[in-house]
Amino acid sequence: MEDKHMLMIPGPTPVPEQVLLAMAKHPIGHRSAQFSEIMAEVTAQLKWLFQTQNDVYCLAASGTGAMEAGLINFINAGDKVLVGDNGKFGERWAIVCETYGMDVERVKAPWGEALDPEVFRTKLEADTAKEIKAVVVTHSETSTGVLNDLETISRYVKAHGALMIVDAVTSLGACNVPTDAWGLDVVASGSQKGFMIPPGLGFVSVSDKAWAAYENAKIPRFYFDLKAAKKNLAKNTTPFTPPVNLIFALQAALGMMQREGLENIFSRHQRLTDATRAAVKALGLKTFAPDGNASTAVTAVDPAPIGAEDIRKAMRTNFDIALAGGQDDYKGKIFRIGHLGFVHDRDVITAIAALEATLQGLGHGDFESGAGVKAAAAVFQNA
Repeated sequence: MEDKHMLMIPGPTPVPEQVLLAMAKHPIGHRSAQFSEIMAEVTAQLKWLFQTQNDVYCLAASGTGAMEAGLINFINAGDKVLVGDNGKFGERWAIVCETYGMDVERVKAPWGEALDPEVFRTKLEADTAKEIKAVVVTHSETSTGVLNDLETISRYVKAHGALMIVDAVTSLGACNVPTDAWGLDVVASGSQKGFMIPPGLGFVSVSDKAWAAYENAKIPRFYFDLKAAKKNLAKNTTPFTPPVNLIFALQAALGMMQREGLENIFSRHQRLTDATRAAVKALGLKTFAPDGNASTAVTAVDPAPIGAEDIRKAMRTNFDIALAGGQDDYKGKIFRIGHLGFVHDRDVITAIAALEATLQGLGHGDFESGAGVKAAAAVFQNA
């Protein structure tokens, strides 16, 4: 049947009808007073979501673009940078830093495990010469479903004095990311995750401490020069042509989020996570990330001995439900269930029921029929 596609991946995520309708409006001039009013409202909404008094800048870019901007505006070539690397995206930020000539030291953990904050503490405390200029951490590692202990790592970074630069692409809007309370200097995110709108917008918040570092940062930049974004945002505008209709969508989506409230958003995502993980285990499958460090955005599943791609193909073919695959060495070995943004209890129940049928169809029936749905429903009923 047409138009029944169901996204259960960690991005892009489902888009609410009122957000889609907002995008369908006729565009307006991005230098008009009307657009400036919208930018003023959106900026206030973003500061609310980021939990910051700092400005948050909208870029016509993906989350990767937002992170690149968050690196090159505040760090110089040759500067020493610690980068947490326990998945595809931590690895990516190390590569971006190396591309710009930064002196990168990777703080590694195996894929599927969380970064150890004590390793950061040891390295930072040993740096008495203050050579480390920044620490870069992916909060929710999308490739593995691991949530790193950002709060503790940031506390060690703050004590040292380096910049704390954060990939919050799949954590912002899915779990608590109190930018100011945790002392986060640069926080980047993207529109197609917890924000519930299509890809195309990146967001960056910047602290006063980071702006001080900007004055000495010499890496050439033009489109991603955040000083230009800062200057223009003071006038409720942007330095270059923005995707106007995505800004309309952002306004509508953030309005929905404010009506739901931060605590309700976080509790909903935790509920969806707990239900998904309980259901997966009830079906005899293994969750890839440990319970204590599970992302509230995505659950990675190890279905061995069943092929992960066989499951994804059957889910797509028989139920028109999209699950995400593994990446790099884990391609074909794990699959990932997204449960962030515009996702609610019934979406998880639907996906788990389809997964049960898929497993049975592939000859994996070592569970009581309905066990997955029953486990998920129990979480919802007890929440």
